[in-house]
Amino acid sequence: MRLWISVHLTQLSLDALSPHWSPDAAQAPCAIIEHDRIQAINPAAAGLSVRKGMRKGGASAIAPHTRFIERDILRETQLLKDTALALLQYTPEVALSDDDSVLLNVGASLLFFGGPHALCLRIRQTLRLLGCEARLGMGPTARGAWLLARQNRGGPRRVLRMPALMRQLSSLPCSLLPAARPYLDWLQGIGCQTLAALYRLPRAGLQRRCDKNLLLTLDHAAGRAPELLPWIQAPPVFNVRLELNERIEHVATILHVAQRLIQQMTGWLSATHSAVASIELALEHERGRHARPPSMLEISLADPTWQAEHLLGLLKERLGRIVLDAPVIAVSLRTHEITARTVPSESLFTEPGGTSADHGRLLELLIARLGHERILGVQVHADHRPEVANHWAPLAPTSRQAARSSLPGATPALADRPYWLLEKPLVLSIHQHRPFHGSPLRLVSGPERIASGWWDGAPISRDYFMAEDSDQIRYWIFREQTQGNIRWYLHGLFA
Repeated sequence: MRLWISVHLTQLSLDALSPHWSPDAAQAPCAIIEHDRIQAINPAAAGLSVRKGMRKGGASAIAPHTRFIERDILRETQLLKDTALALLQYTPEVALSDDDSVLLNVGASLLFFGGPHALCLRIRQTLRLLGCEARLGMGPTARGAWLLARQNRGGPRRVLRMPALMRQLSSLPCSLLPAARPYLDWLQGIGCQTLAALYRLPRAGLQRRCDKNLLLTLDHAAGRAPELLPWIQAPPVFNVRLELNERIEHVATILHVAQRLIQQMTGWLSATHSAVASIELALEHERGRHARPPSMLEISLADPTWQAEHLLGLLKERLGRIVLDAPVIAVSLRTHEITARTVPSESLFTEPGGTSADHGRLLELLIARLGHERILGVQVHADHRPEVANHWAPLAPTSRQAARSSLPGATPALADRPYWLLEKPLVLSIHQHRPFHGSPLRLVSGPERIASGWWDGAPISRDYFMAEDSDQIRYWIFREQTQGNIRWYLHGLFA
């Protein structure tokens, strides 16, 4: 099934470039001005009788709380590209189109995202996190979906079949087509005001009097000719920087800026079929005479991920623990340790007690909330003495496996080692020339000689055995000879 979604950004999407934007603040009255004239308004401003074409002074008089934003074409263009990059998380076939629109070929994505309605809801949520004002159109052709998104009147903007699309397009005005705008006076003069009337005109006469692109656009919308679109390509690396219009002095506001960068990174990861194990958020401060180095926030992940919700949760925890020493004028996001995505497990049943990814995410959340120095883990120390072979140290999720294998002198774990090691070896009594612990112990395996520690003033010389009592409980014991006496000690218990 071939299906397209067209995302038409309004000029009010420029509001997303403000550092004080938030999803709740989008309900405040806002207007875009150009040469002191209002070019676009949101519903909140329209409810206060602000209209397009009014002067800024007149609008301020009737709606003093309206926020006025000067139009910036370059920033609008950049926002359009950023939106297209974020939408790559839904399909690899994304293209920029006319009049601030983004086209998505979602035919192969419908089943994965739960159908057309669920997919549109997810796209709207992404646009909301980006701070974009947009209208969505869906249709079996790219140009048809584009026209449905561009219409201002009410009515369905989401159709799945070609007959339904042609019925919806028939009543749309000809002025929606960019190729028809130079000929609107002539078309109105002959009574052709809708696309249905335009389709009924003789093709030969229309081709002689108008640009050939008009007929080609009509054929694209009706599915009579294929429309070739240049798909956008994800950059080789993700390193995005967002310059702010105003200084940020509150940590909560940074999260609204960072979530836009996270959405773009999610699209980039999907386009490159990658997962990220570490991200770095840089908060840039003043320049010039009062310049300060940027504040760096690095988040390491136990398992590489590409899901925006998880990354935003970790980032929120980290931002909640910092205090800004200076206002922030720019925010940048960079990815580290990029890996290929792992294939999902095909097993029917999951492991009991949760998967390793669940434990890893819990560990990441604790580190982000409490700090890296407060989360300790057992790390291997290159020493043969059991009591010093492990020690507690701050745990870095992404490097905990590598640390075990990279220690100098570290050897693979031996087979016969207990899970429970006593903090201090327990002296055993001797009954009938055998070590005794509840009952006489029978030696099962051993001895294993461990002689070490002469270099740091704590030397040992022990012969370790695996022993078993009358109830078949196994212990790890050792024999030590000091001053001519042989003594037995209990050092560990097997599970």
